[in-house]
Amino acid sequence: MAHRILLFVILLVSLSEVEPVSFKITNRCRNTIWPGFLSGATSPALPTTGFRLSRGKSKSVTIPPSWSGRLWARTLCSRDPSSGSFSCLTADCGSGKVECSGSGAKPPATLAEFTLNGTGGLDFYDVSLVDGYNLPVLILPKKIVLGGCGATGCLVDLNGACPRDLKLVARGRRGGVACRSACEAFGDPRYCCSDAYATPDTCQPSDLNSSLIKFAFIHIMTKRRSLRSKISDMQDILLSNRRLKKPSARVGEDESTASSLVGGGTKSKEKVVQIVV
Repeated sequence: MAHRILLFVILLVSLSEVEPVSFKITNRCRNTIWPGFLSGATSPALPTTGFRLSRGKSKSVTIPPSWSGRLWARTLCSRDPSSGSFSCLTADCGSGKVECSGSGAKPPATLAEFTLNGTGGLDFYDVSLVDGYNLPVLILPKKIVLGGCGATGCLVDLNGACPRDLKLVARGRRGGVACRSACEAFGDPRYCCSDAYATPDTCQPSDLNSSLIKFAFIHIMTKRRSLRSKISDMQDILLSNRRLKKPSARVGEDESTASSLVGGGTKSKEKVVQIVV
């Protein structure tokens, strides 16, 4: 895992707030990945909920307006030769098929979460490690607008730094393939923010994971600080199992790092979301 360099690109194209958008997902990984989608309870269904994406290939998915949901990347997937059941070592959705069909990612999984045209017409986005971690993620606006949100996410490979008690290992694989949350690993209310620890004042980050990351939601109660903005022009989401350099850009200035990853220009009305794994 530590020797793979992955690149998972999503382009979000929208011409208006009422028209559907298009997520163009490109895999620049060294290996095949299997993106998965889960729509919110009140969001319309997507034309696909999961698919195979080979190295260097792209696929566009039409997203309804005002959609909310999450997206993740499954890795190390295979099909059982006897039963034909499909499964993945990380972020598996448990459907037994490539399509997730309404099932979410099995922890641990890094999640990119979106609410398009939400409260006040704003787009909400975050990178969550509440359910654990399998790949780094960085959400980076292509053009930073005044009052808008900047980059958020995880900039480092946490699998190597994952504490032994949280590390998910696989037979025949060197090192960890994912990192569990303390809640999943131990089920303790102190880590799950439940029972007597169900408020932000009583549930605090654990020593096991608080030092792992600064730019993603790894603790349940930190999610109340979810970023919200109107996605303007272009936005990049980077997932990578190599260390990512945090980009910088002035307000109104395009981020050259992002445009080089996209590999070309876009129309002025396009919104672009790029995910790099």
